Amino acid sequence: MRRIGLGSMLVLGLLIAGDRAMALPGESADAVAAWIQGHPTLRPASGEKLLVRKTDTAAQRFTFQASVFPPGRVAFPTTSETIRTEQISLFDMINGVTRPRLEESLRIIYGVGIYQDYARSRVVYGYPNQPALSQAQNQVTPLLASIKGELRMGDRYAYWLEIAQTQPNVAYTGQVMVLLKSDVQKLEAELRQRL
Repeated sequence: MRRIGLGSMLVLGLLIAGDRAMALPGESADAVAAWIQGHPTLRPASGEKLLVRKTDTAAQRFTFQASVFPPGRVAFPTTSETIRTEQISLFDMINGVTRPRLEESLRIIYGVGIYQDYARSRVVYGYPNQPALSQAQNQVTPLLASIKGELRMGDRYAYWLEIAQTQPNVAYTGQVMVLLKSDVQKLEAELRQRL
């Protein structure tokens, strides 16, 4: 029996889902959980509610997580009933993770409307390669080659895209997050401090 890869599974889910209704940040945790349960691409396992994990092999993982917490440093939510962020994370040591692949994942999960909002969004803050040096003072070899990211503001939502390269020109992990526009200022300030 032939195994279906994560990319094929996402494309198949889009074909099945079309541009159907969705639950996004700003909606209740119950509404988002119900949307996740019914989403043909996410197809959560038994017991998964706001966190869905898919694994093809140890070298390929897909994670979708909805959260009531604002993005960035941990802060208490104003309400535990409203979803503030939804994050798609990819880890792929076989095919790598690219910006177009993360953007395609966004389109597959949310449909054309949200993808177009993302595509038309403006960059609020972008960060170039930043070496992440080891803690040992005498070691000069970076543990991570670079982290690249963008915080974007759309008409409907804000978006945070980040890719970590562990070797020159090779990225194995990345994430794209849909978040409430009201959380952009906090996240931007934290990103500027971090980098």
